[in-house]
Amino acid sequence: MAQQDYYATPYAAEIVNTFTNLMFVFLAFKGIRNCRRHGHDTVFLVAFVGYLLVGTGSFLFHATLKCKPPRLLKGDEDTQAIIDPMQLVDELSMIYTTCLMNYATFSYSKSRQYGIMLALGLTSLAIFITLYYHYLQDPAFHQLAYAILTAVVLARSMYVMEFSLRPSLRKNEQNFKLHHRKSMTADQKEVSRSDDLRNAQILSAMWILIIAGLSIFLSGFGIWQLDNVFCSKLRRWRREIGLPWGIIIEGHGWW
Repeated sequence: MAQQDYYATPYAAEIVNTFTNLMFVFLAFKGIRNCRRHGHDTVFLVAFVGYLLVGTGSFLFHATLKCKPPRLLKGDEDTQAIIDPMQLVDELSMIYTTCLMNYATFSYSKSRQYGIMLALGLTSLAIFITLYYHYLQDPAFHQLAYAILTAVVLARSMYVMEFSLRPSLRKNEQNFKLHHRKSMTADQKEVSRSDDLRNAQILSAMWILIIAGLSIFLSGFGIWQLDNVFCSKLRRWRREIGLPWGIIIEGHGWW
């Protein structure tokens, strides 16, 4: 990483990465409050608790940086890599929260039995990722697993969103309307048209949110990769610019 440690204060190793995680904590508390206020399903409440764990774990990890790349302990017979527990909280909580979101999207409108089997499958997957990552000690494996889980939940969410809200894709409802339109009163037809219009507006707003969120996500990831590639040059620029404007080119902070 291109971040310099303890350059601003002796109390936080990577000051920008530390404090940008407070946004995660704030949004997690906001999500938990909204879930309780509006009575959303428990899975979303648990997901926001996981989101809080992501922000808190990342805050503590980047503040202390007890672990850089995995440390190597040389023994008489073997060499063992050790990852600091706070790094595991930072990275594995991302996996667990994304598994929860996969459960929320794939269990939508499914039977209780299906939900139980799905929960067991995702729990087994999370355990496997945890154990294999602890054995492998390779951050690339964590990044790949997180990317696949995120892509799956995103694709499933878009599918459910389209087939639940877009009038032309709600086949059962459309067939019902075609067969009963003649017997519908003028008021019922108006209500039907109003519902279709409302759903189309909701769908449009959700697509805007998806595009905006995905753009921000990929932009942050891209900036982080540029930060890794041009590490030495960015460090020199930050020293020349100084505080506070130098923090703008802290690439990992954007991610």
